[in-house]
Amino acid sequence: QVQLVESGGGLVQAGGSLRLSCTASRRTFSTWPMGWFRQAPGKERKFVAAITASSGSTDYADSVKGRFTISRDNAKNTVYLQMNSLIPEDTAVYYCAAKGTSIGTIRSPYNYWGQGTQVTVSS
Repeated sequence: QVQLVESGGGLVQAGGSLRLSCTASRRTFSTWPMGWFRQAPGKERKFVAAITASSGSTDYADSVKGRFTISRDNAKNTVYLQMNSLIPEDTAVYYCAAKGTSIGTIRSPYNYWGQGTQVTVSS
């Protein structure tokens, strides 16, 4: 079992920045792709960004491309999401996920999930 703990959420004005962090409890973290997803009120959870195990490749949803950056530090079992130029539409609960399987693509499926951290962007 893998435990993922997110931090770094909060309230920020439009145009501001936040950095989310997610630390995994298991050393095998470094062998899996990691992803960030978000769920706005009344909507389905959606893919935001993902990074391969070696950090050799990243993928972003069109809505955040050019504004968000995913990175990871395998020595610290931690993945980050740097969010710049935030807009009110970015308001959501953000979830960190560890893929934990070799099937599918870097966007899906993910087997392990954190508890989520709230990001609120005011206009």
